[in-house]
Amino acid sequence: MVMSHTVLVIEDDPGIARVMRLYLEQDGHCVSTASDGLSGLQTAREATPDLIVLDLMLPKLDGLEICRALRQESEVPIIMVTARVSEGDRLAGFDLGADDYITKPFSPRELAARVRAVLRRAAPSADAQPPPAIEYDGMSIDFTKRTVAVGGQKLSLTPTEFRLLALLAASPGRPFTRDQIIDGVFGYDFDGFDRTVDVHVANLRRKIEPDGRRFRYIQTVHGVGYRFGDA
Repeated sequence: MVMSHTVLVIEDDPGIARVMRLYLEQDGHCVSTASDGLSGLQTAREATPDLIVLDLMLPKLDGLEICRALRQESEVPIIMVTARVSEGDRLAGFDLGADDYITKPFSPRELAARVRAVLRRAAPSADAQPPPAIEYDGMSIDFTKRTVAVGGQKLSLTPTEFRLLALLAASPGRPFTRDQIIDGVFGYDFDGFDRTVDVHVANLRRKIEPDGRRFRYIQTVHGVGYRFGDA
């Protein structure tokens, strides 16, 4: 049985929005809709949904601007929906903090499955006892509360960014390949590509690294991938 969540669909095509709503409600979610960017951003701020399905091409305010605005104030998972299919378009969305990306035309069942997957990845795992909080060179990570602070200042990370940091920090000094990061952070059902990992690492570094030129926490392992801390 699928746990009920609140989902906001921001889509200007009424036919597509209606189908999205139908399939997500069949999955047990409580769904609200908005047909333009301004009303969608307002609804997202007022209703605080568990997840947002966000079309890129919207009247009044486009999806990238909405994503940029929300990421300054919220960690809500966002799935972007668009007819644009180039890698550059996908990376632009991920660079702003989107958690997943689906291209039109798409199967409504695929959308419902993506929503389930993103919500599942965003939820704390109840299967295993979380490790104790980690303290490393001015950074503290509380796995139970899912909080991160650097120099005593609490940081606002998206669910994807926290999972990425948690994966690396749980094994300090261990190099992770991009494929291992995709499996550990996004899951086997993620339809992405290696550069997606690089974009999320860059976003995370901008938030946690005091010096943008010399990285203290996330190191690049050339020819392999990334690691947390020194080897």
